[in-house]
Amino acid sequence: MRTATIVLCMMLSCSLWAQVEEFQFQSLEYRMIGPFRGGRTVGAIGIPTQPNVFFFGHNNGGVWKTDDYGRTWNPIFDDAPTGSVGDLAVSASHPDIIYVGTGEGLHRPDLAVGDGLFKSEDGGTSWKHIGLDDIQQVSRVIVHPTDPNTVFVAGLGHPYGPNEMRGIFRSTDGGAHWEKTLYINQNTGAVQVEFDPNDPQILFADLWEHQEGPWENAKFSGPNSGLYKSIDGGSTWKKITQGLPTAEDGLGRIGVAIAPSNSKKIYATVDAKENGGIYKSEDGGEQWSLINADYRLWGRGSDFAEIKVHPKNEDVLYVGNIASYKSMDGGKNWTSLKGAPGGDDYHRIWINPLQPEIMLFAADQGAVVTVNGGNTWSSWYNQPTAQLYHVSTDNQFPYWVYGGQQESGAIAVASRSNGGQISFREFMGVGADEYAYVAPDPKDPNIIYGGRVIKYDKRTGQSQVVAPEVLRSGKVRFLRTMPLLFHPADDQMLLFGTNIVFKTMDGGNHWQEISPDLTRKQPEVPLSVGHYKTKAMENMPQRAIVYALGPSPLNKHIIWAGTDDGLVHFTRDGGANWTDVTPPEIGAWDKISQIDAGHFDEGTAYIAVNAIRKDDMRPLIYRTHDFGENWKLISEGMNPMGPVNTVREDHSAKGLLFAGTEREVYFSVDDGHHWQSLRMNMPASSIRDLVIHDNDLVVGTHGRSIWILDDFSALRELAKVSEDKPYLFQPSLATRVRDNMFADTPLPPEEPTGQNPPDGAIIDYYLPKDAQEVVLEVFNAQKELVNTFRSDAILKQPDTTQLPHPTYWMKPLVKPSSQKGHQRYIWNLRYADPPGAKRSYAIAAVQNSTPDGPVGPFLAPGTYTIRLTVDGAVSEQKIRVRLDPRSKLTVDDLNMQTTLSLSVYKTYSELYDIREAIDAKLASGRTRPKKSTSLKAFRGEGLPTNGDPLYGSIRVSPLEKETVVGLQEKLLYLLVVLQNADARPTEALQNAVTKLEKRTAEMTVRWKTLSN
Repeated sequence: MRTATIVLCMMLSCSLWAQVEEFQFQSLEYRMIGPFRGGRTVGAIGIPTQPNVFFFGHNNGGVWKTDDYGRTWNPIFDDAPTGSVGDLAVSASHPDIIYVGTGEGLHRPDLAVGDGLFKSEDGGTSWKHIGLDDIQQVSRVIVHPTDPNTVFVAGLGHPYGPNEMRGIFRSTDGGAHWEKTLYINQNTGAVQVEFDPNDPQILFADLWEHQEGPWENAKFSGPNSGLYKSIDGGSTWKKITQGLPTAEDGLGRIGVAIAPSNSKKIYATVDAKENGGIYKSEDGGEQWSLINADYRLWGRGSDFAEIKVHPKNEDVLYVGNIASYKSMDGGKNWTSLKGAPGGDDYHRIWINPLQPEIMLFAADQGAVVTVNGGNTWSSWYNQPTAQLYHVSTDNQFPYWVYGGQQESGAIAVASRSNGGQISFREFMGVGADEYAYVAPDPKDPNIIYGGRVIKYDKRTGQSQVVAPEVLRSGKVRFLRTMPLLFHPADDQMLLFGTNIVFKTMDGGNHWQEISPDLTRKQPEVPLSVGHYKTKAMENMPQRAIVYALGPSPLNKHIIWAGTDDGLVHFTRDGGANWTDVTPPEIGAWDKISQIDAGHFDEGTAYIAVNAIRKDDMRPLIYRTHDFGENWKLISEGMNPMGPVNTVREDHSAKGLLFAGTEREVYFSVDDGHHWQSLRMNMPASSIRDLVIHDNDLVVGTHGRSIWILDDFSALRELAKVSEDKPYLFQPSLATRVRDNMFADTPLPPEEPTGQNPPDGAIIDYYLPKDAQEVVLEVFNAQKELVNTFRSDAILKQPDTTQLPHPTYWMKPLVKPSSQKGHQRYIWNLRYADPPGAKRSYAIAAVQNSTPDGPVGPFLAPGTYTIRLTVDGAVSEQKIRVRLDPRSKLTVDDLNMQTTLSLSVYKTYSELYDIREAIDAKLASGRTRPKKSTSLKAFRGEGLPTNGDPLYGSIRVSPLEKETVVGLQEKLLYLLVVLQNADARPTEALQNAVTKLEKRTAEMTVRWKTLSN
């Protein structure tokens, strides 16, 4: 009976939480922190008549536009359901019409798929889906030069299995309808289609029979690859073979380029096991000859097949490969144009046909523009399209985020900057490879482990190899990405997964094998391999690895392990014995992409399974509460076309889970029974990893860099939210931090930067309906009111006509919202701003985030009460405020600083009251002229300005020359000096406070005399 009751309660809970509405958490918002180092970019195009405008499509980062030759890039596809882009086309005759083909049009071990075709008719402001949903990978999109409604698409098809929607597609009505005009079979896709620049009735297309396999680096090819030509606008096609390698030569991918100045001359990169190279045709593609077999130009054909001809010179050629190359003599001789020793990997070249010195190159590092024929280039360090495999955080404050970035290497980025924004100053490499797990030492954030295994010391910049094997024994298998992490229940224990699990207790000096080979001895060949299956595959040697480790935060002896060939094991005795607990639904080569061990129950684990390599796009998450004896599939509510890469259990609220798919972040408040999107303001991208750091959710994407959801703790309390009552969520620990401590010239707005976290305490509340009045009040331990914020407050906007600088630096003024739903207000942990001062902005400005000043002093660390009043209904919560953890201030020194600051603040306010009284007397018109002159002289002119210790100073004035405004200005100066740092006030500062307070008392006496 008890069991039945529990099950019933769970069912009711599931039903309840399936109804959670987004307005109950609507004000949660992600911020992007970088890195601003571009990732794999496969689509690129410009507008010939607008030479400053370019677009690029990223494999998992959406579509970006520049109108300043690549100085800055802005995303224009962020509302789309997918971020994976294979190619894009802009109508030359109607440049506001843009077509985007989604799904990375490459075959490689790490790839992305999409949702077909999208179209914009307003230059990228809005988009609509126009079909071809099941192509999954679009390699090329082209638009007729004079008819924007005629579009061709090269559909590569499913990368891991056969499907019908592949080949060449044509639409003559702008994508409303599509017809397949070239198709071979369900295994052969189209990788390129091009118009003859001088006759759009003539087209060339490359078909490629190729499929990625379910195990690492597996790839299969067939005999149906080849080059095709149409002379009737794509209605019919013929295969071109004369002079080209054949299937018997191992023909693979072909890339073709037609000379705009002479359509008879066509060049091609031809990938083949025999006779591969650069080919040329001088009769419009009918016959071909090999002109250069240099492997640099055509090797790795599954990655590269990009060749372009100069628009005005048929003998000038460009090729994109590991580097980019240029030929001036029709392909006979080549020189490197742009590249680096590590390989930039160029995928797309666009040359402006009207101004050929202007070019756009797209590479694994991002997109770059040249306006002088390749002499110099724009940067790709301005594109937050980094592809992270996994992310981790350290234990310092502010914490740093680490991960391996595809194509570039392992990186670290600070979650907060001392300069108000996260820039290149807060970005560094950490010694490991691009595929790496990165594991900061929990005891020392200066020591970082990564990759296979490298130990990096931030202080020296030196990297040391501390791998279990230096001289390989042949027993241990390494692949691209292998788990490396510290055990959460033992911060000495570093775990490393290969095909066996290793641990070290001394930083890699000594390693111990704590498991046997945990992979399948003879994995089955999945059905998705299809007709590429061979007898040899049935007996192939073991090749899988332990891809995921899930050590228990509750017990250092419990470790879960999952392999990329679909096995799950766990040990309860530190590795002495392992038990196979693989869910029965999981088969060979279902990749266990992540395991998260339970934070409340030792027998609990959650596993994310990514089966995309078996042509299975379903979201798969499994849960056990009994050490794997029973598993339940928990993915209801997720997009059915979104494989799962990561799953995490909240550390504080049982039943609260987070997951990342190939599209977005999800969360569940009922232990995974139901999921709902937590995408919010984040663009669609492949979510590869999630980390819960205190109350923050850190998101590692594979195409849009790193994002942080600051303080998601409101999600933990959704069950307490009533449909008909206001609710004040429990505020998280608040930290006194100065948001911008720089004092130098600001970075120009064009420099790419990430966002700092909110500057102050985060106060979340929920309104069941629109309210007439919302008031937030802060009380100290003595129940004294220290600050108030009202929804009906009149915010005094600055007079922008008097500002000496543009308004784009200014931080918008905000007040508590009175609208229905979840709301968030940021309190800066200070007393109210000093009244009656001239508002100004500091030199160390941040675009759209520079507060005006002067500001009130910080509250002392301690416990305060937040009171929410909504149309008379009152609720309260406690909030704890702490000092910046980096501060070394003693209690006595802190008390002195607080006391002096508040004294100066109150003294300023007393003078403000005097000034207001003077202004009232002068405004009354009842004061005699002589008296008015005395009052004006005593008052002083204008308004007091904020203190500037860098360039300004204050000095003692004779009492008879002192003014109220001048004295206020000196006090504001002292307030800045007192509050600039967590430090004991110096003797000179203490003396200054004493003197100015004495002077204020003297001025008060003078005022009493004058006011009579």
